[in-house]
Amino acid sequence: MADPAIDVSAHYAYRDYRAWPDDERWELIRGEAWMMGAPTTTHQRLVAALYRDVFAALPEGGPCEAFFAPVDVLLPRHPADSDDEVDTVVQPDLIVVCDPSKVRDKFVRGAPDLVVEILSPSTSGKDQREKYRVYEESGVREYWIVDPAGKWFERYELGPDGRYGKPTLREPWGVDQSPVPSAVVEGFSLDREALLGRA
Repeated sequence: MADPAIDVSAHYAYRDYRAWPDDERWELIRGEAWMMGAPTTTHQRLVAALYRDVFAALPEGGPCEAFFAPVDVLLPRHPADSDDEVDTVVQPDLIVVCDPSKVRDKFVRGAPDLVVEILSPSTSGKDQREKYRVYEESGVREYWIVDPAGKWFERYELGPDGRYGKPTLREPWGVDQSPVPSAVVEGFSLDREALLGRA
């Protein structure tokens, strides 16, 4: 049950967020509070499988590092914003960060290079609308959305204009079922059958 002291119609920043109860999971998107439910076992199974595959593809000793939820990612509107002022704090299912200076002790500050979100009924709309927009605006180079219920995934890549173009889509009834390579993690490809067969 949500903490009654957290008014979801108010505007919040990281200074507020870090004072909230540890036994509740929240995200902030442009100051708006979003409560997160407990993930399903299918969701966790897919996160674990993706993390293993991505981790195995990252060169040992290289600059890129993979993290899985829950890890706070602060996405400031302006570089000069203090941590306390940041009003977007998300917990993606999986991220890859290739700039070690963004990795702090308690959070990642700045856009990850790769973000993966696995949809659930309670987060589907947010992941495909609000988080899509904030990832694009913040400069996340590559964004994957995986839908275990619908058995599809799509991959967005940031273009030179700072916008996500048309996604690469793999769906059950699609003609092309070939694996989709990552633009960020060399050697990592997402295969719809191999991944969603685990769901």
